[in-house]
Formats: sequence, C-alpha cells, structure tokens
Amino acid sequence: MHAMEQPNLFQQTQRRGTLEDVALYALGDFQSRGKALANRELALDRLLGAFHRAAEVFAIDKLSDEDAITGLRALGATIRNVPAFVAKHPYRIIVGPSLAEASQDFYKTIVSSGIPALK
Repeated sequence: MHAMEQPNLFQQTQRRGTLEDVALYALGDFQSRGKALANRELALDRLLGAFHRAAEVFAIDKLSDEDAITGLRALGATIRNVPAFVAKHPYRIIVGPSLAEASQDFYKTIVSSGIPALK
C-alpha cells in the first residue's frame, strides 16, 4: 500500500456517490467474496461489512441502517422489517437476480477504473 500523500490543489480529494451507488458497490463486493446473493433472504448484518468497505471506496461516512435500506429499496431489493428484539439491525433483504448481476457489473467497473477494491 502507498504511504498517505497529501493531495495538491488539482487532485480530487473525495469521491461522491449516491446511496444507490454505494449499495450497488456493496452488493457487488459481497458477491466478489464468493457469497451467494440472488434470491436469498439475508440479514442486514451479513451485508454491513460490504457497506462499510463501499463507504470507504466512495470516501463517505459509514451509512446508517436506514440509509443502507433506502439505497437497497431504491435499487429494487425487497426489504422485510423484523422486530428489534430479534436482531440489532432489524432488516432482512432479498436481492433479485437482475440486481445481483447489475451490482457485479457495477463493482467490476469501479474496480477496473482504478479505484482499488478494499480487501
């Protein structure tokens, strides 16, 4: 890894992305690690690591559960709320096959554009 360099006046210091971009990247990142995503009900807890890595890539603060859910809903994921006493992050997510494929494509595009995937 390169040592931290101070940006000069002409370097872009922050990348910005919409909640949808961050969610797409997170879903692609999740799959890039060999995890099955399409047509599976997953607890939000299972996706949080991918969302944290996506936030780092887009140089934004960690997303709240509500922001992550908003991004996923906007992409067409099915969200089911569960009682708060069942889980700390009380959401279950189902991602359809077309969204799973789109997120893989988006992830590969971002990684191939020179923004390093965080391991």
